[in-house]
Amino acid sequence: NEMTGGTTDGGGSGKGESLTGGQSKAASVRQDNMNTAKALADTIRTSLGPRGLDKMVVAENGDVTITNDGATILQKMQVSQPAAKMLVELSKSQDVVAGDGTTSVVVLEGALLTAALKLIERGVHPTVISDGMKKARDKAVEVLESMAIPVELTDREALIKAATTSLSSKVVSQYSSIFAPLAVDCVLKVQDPGYPERIDLRDIKVINKLGGTCDETEMVNGLVFDSKTAKAAGGPTRIENAKIALIQFCISPPKTDLENSVVVSDYAQMDRVLKEERNYILQTIKKIRASGCNVLLIQKSILRDAVTDLALHYLAKAKILVVRDIERDDIDFVSKTLNLQPIANVDSVKPEKLGYAKLVEEVPCGNSRVVKLTGIENMGATATVLCRGSNKLVLEEADRSLHDALCVVRCLVNKRFLIPGGGCPEIELSRQLGAWSKTLLGQDAYVVKAFAEALEVIPYTLAENAGLNPIQIVTELRNLHAQGKANHGINVRKGTVTDIVEEAVLQPLLVTHSSISLATETLQMILKIDDVVPVR
Repeated sequence: NEMTGGTTDGGGSGKGESLTGGQSKAASVRQDNMNTAKALADTIRTSLGPRGLDKMVVAENGDVTITNDGATILQKMQVSQPAAKMLVELSKSQDVVAGDGTTSVVVLEGALLTAALKLIERGVHPTVISDGMKKARDKAVEVLESMAIPVELTDREALIKAATTSLSSKVVSQYSSIFAPLAVDCVLKVQDPGYPERIDLRDIKVINKLGGTCDETEMVNGLVFDSKTAKAAGGPTRIENAKIALIQFCISPPKTDLENSVVVSDYAQMDRVLKEERNYILQTIKKIRASGCNVLLIQKSILRDAVTDLALHYLAKAKILVVRDIERDDIDFVSKTLNLQPIANVDSVKPEKLGYAKLVEEVPCGNSRVVKLTGIENMGATATVLCRGSNKLVLEEADRSLHDALCVVRCLVNKRFLIPGGGCPEIELSRQLGAWSKTLLGQDAYVVKAFAEALEVIPYTLAENAGLNPIQIVTELRNLHAQGKANHGINVRKGTVTDIVEEAVLQPLLVTHSSISLATETLQMILKIDDVVPVR
């Protein structure tokens, strides 16, 4: 008999829960798992919504992170309980799929777990709950799609509204008039006309610089390197009509292998060695100069110096601007932006492999300097954002918030529908599923009804975090939705219930869609677990 687990004696009767032995253990394991996961969800609940509070996460080594982003909070927490780890994964996958809504997905999961626990206490079998929840989810997705408002990518205003909504719960919400259009422009800029659905956020590079305030954040039309020019030998720091080479080899004398060493005992030979080194470097630089290149980007090298002081001296004499230590991971991005090919050997430095830009200069930025390349000829579809902040914590949070806003615009490009925000879709789903559950038979009706009630946690929490009376607000919302005013939601700023679409509180369909789907899947997984087996 499968239902009773392998621990009971004999075939047993089919009444899963009443048998002795194995069942009580399964129940307690399930209870444990759910309670832990619920506790985790409650921790995060307070940071939901525009009036949500931030968490200060302090790591063992003293690193402090201040954030409002559910996925970040959970990732930094060191969770050891296996079921709670599933919640961390859940918010991570929501971050990957939609990028926003990482807090709400965990809060929703907590509510679903509470609902499932109540059903189990009443003696509904976990498998039945699992199947019923899946039915409820499929119906919920249908209802969501019927609520959606189609949006065109040419409608910049609608995209900005969605990005603003995503930023409203963050620390940088007062700068959303800068961040939202910036996110929209970045995503539209890196969109490939051949594959309009595919947007790779790696084509958008965000460079964080301390100093200044968040409203100095800008999108750079070109490329920015977060390093100074190597001007140890008085090389140029500004070049117009630049011809740029991206090299992956080193301009320094060859070294022996790690274990070997060359011992030179004679002075005359010492001189010869130095002379050879100098000649070697000069030859290399002559070849680079011959191609007409006057800006050199050098990839970081591990085994030996990418460029020696001697080389810098000769490069400065040749009037070549040098930017060194370009990370290996950035090579793709740089070559795509500048529309050039990286060069791996000195003999292949040819004019056709170079990139062209009107101006390359070093500009002061905060308390250090950055190198800006502007006026790039036939520039690739990439975008660079220079993000500023007055301190490290704000800067990191601004970076995360910008990432969320970019993801929201990306969701809209993938699935071109908007739905109202402010707890509105959840109440509407709750109402329609509640009505639908009355037409079902058997235990499914109870499960769907529980699912519908669990959805109300989002508007409830929104109201609670804004310091409103949650019960009153949610009841009022239900009432209005029952009268057919399906676009009403919680207006946190005014502390009342208003038509949310007029207030321009909109979110992509994909965010809610994926959060309901992922939360249900995780719930099904946790429900199906009936025992934890430690393996030594």
